[in-house]
Amino acid sequence: MRAVVQRVSRAAVYVEDQLISAIGPGLLVLLGVGREDTEADARYLAEKIAGLRIFADEEGKMNRSLLDTGGEVLLVSQFTLYGDCRKGKRPNFTEAAPPDQAEILYESCRRFLTEKGLAVKCGCFGAMMQVELVNDGPVTILLDSQKNF
Repeated sequence: MRAVVQRVSRAAVYVEDQLISAIGPGLLVLLGVGREDTEADARYLAEKIAGLRIFADEEGKMNRSLLDTGGEVLLVSQFTLYGDCRKGKRPNFTEAAPPDQAEILYESCRRFLTEKGLAVKCGCFGAMMQVELVNDGPVTILLDSQKNF
């Protein structure tokens, strides 16, 4: 699994110009599921996301996590994180999980984050979405359950 994690002051998801979900301060997580991913990958990323120390402490240093700040998570599925552009200019998505497998693991990640005590809101799996955010910092972190980066 891959995730683009952005520290935000606010974020929202719209489908067909209708607000689906919105959060205040917290993390926007764009989540991609690969063909070889399992529940262990979902649990690993949920642990990483919940524990990422990318919020300022009293001294202004990035030393606090969502668990410390009480911030929210906006979890949005994004299969394009598995787009392979190494050959040509059109992305190849063969490493992305098929939708039925991806949705199960996306829901697993959501459940694991919730079990950590985090407030989690979601986009609409499989829909064309418009994601609006104010990146705070900006702070953007890339995560990969296979530790490729």
